[in-house]
Amino acid sequence: MRQRIPLLTAAVTAALAATALVALTGCGGPPPLRGAPAASASASAAGPSRSPQDFSRQVDVGGGRRLWLSCKGSGSPTVVLESGLHDSSDTWNVTDTRPPVPRSPAVFPGVAAFARVCTYDRPGTIRYADPPALTTRSTPQTGTRSLTAMAADLDHVLTAGHVPGPYLLVGHSFGAMITRLYAQRHPEKTAGLVFLDAFGTDMKPYFGARWPAYVRLLNNPGTPFDADPGFEKADIDGAVGAVRAAEPLPKVPMAVLSKTEPFAAPAGSPKVLLAPLERAWPAVQQALVELGEQTPHLLATGSDHYVQLHDPDLTISAIRLVAGRIRTGR
Repeated sequence: MRQRIPLLTAAVTAALAATALVALTGCGGPPPLRGAPAASASASAAGPSRSPQDFSRQVDVGGGRRLWLSCKGSGSPTVVLESGLHDSSDTWNVTDTRPPVPRSPAVFPGVAAFARVCTYDRPGTIRYADPPALTTRSTPQTGTRSLTAMAADLDHVLTAGHVPGPYLLVGHSFGAMITRLYAQRHPEKTAGLVFLDAFGTDMKPYFGARWPAYVRLLNNPGTPFDADPGFEKADIDGAVGAVRAAEPLPKVPMAVLSKTEPFAAPAGSPKVLLAPLERAWPAVQQALVELGEQTPHLLATGSDHYVQLHDPDLTISAIRLVAGRIRTGR
C-alpha cells in the first residue's frame, strides 16, 4: 500500500499524477476517486434538487478579496471543515474507499445529513481536477502566509458568509493548526473541535537539525506549482509560536482521529526525514488528546494520513459524536 507524507500528500500526488483523479492510490492500483469535482466553479452551482439554504459561491471578505465558500444541510452546531496544507476544499467531497468496505458518502455530504456544514478554498490550494490546478475560486495571495492571517480568513469568510455559529471545527493535518488558533482567539464562537490526523506544536525536537529541511519540504513538495507565487506556503515555525502564545483552548467537546499506517515518501523524497516523522506522530496525536478532558482517541485502522478519504464513515462518526456531546451539553 502506498502511503503519503503528511501536509503535502494530496497536493503532491494530485499534481504529479499521470492522469487526474487517480492520484490518491492504495492497494491494487489507482482507482478513480468517487465524487471528484470538475475544475470549474460551475460544478458546484446550485441545482434544482438543492435546498434553498445550500450554496457554493464567492464571498467578499474585504480588501478586494473573495473566498469560495460552500455550505449544505441544516441543524446546529454548524460544522466547519478545514483542509490541510495545499489542499482545496475538494478533499471533503471525494472518497477512496475500496472493497470490502461498502461505498460511503464523502464527508461533506455525509455531515450535511445531520448538521449544517461548510468548507472553503484557501488561496493557492490545489483542486482535485483534470488536470490538477490551483484554485481560481478564491483570490490569490502571494508570499508565505502566517497562521494568524489564515485564522483571520476563516473568521472573515464565516462572518461575511453569514454562517451561524458557534462552530464545530474540524481540522485535517495543518488545517488543525488553523482551527486550533481560531478556537483560542474566538472561544465564544467555538462549540467543539475534531483533530483529524492533525499537525501539532511539538514536532520540532524529533527532527533536530533536520527540522529546516522538513519545513522546506512542506512548502516546496515538488509539485509543478512550487514556483508559482500564488502557491500556498505557510510560516510553520511562526504557526507553532502563534498557537503557543495564544490563550488556552476553550473547554469544549473534542475528538482526535488518527491514522494507523506508516508514512512513506513519494519517489525521490529524503528518507532521512521519515524516521523522525514516524517517531513524532504518535506523540503528536497523544498531545492533542491531552488538550481536553475525556477526549476520545479514534484510530482509523488501515488508513494513511488522508483519513477523510480512506475512512469517511469513521470521520463522519467522529464529527457526529462531538456534535451530539455539544447538543447535550456534555
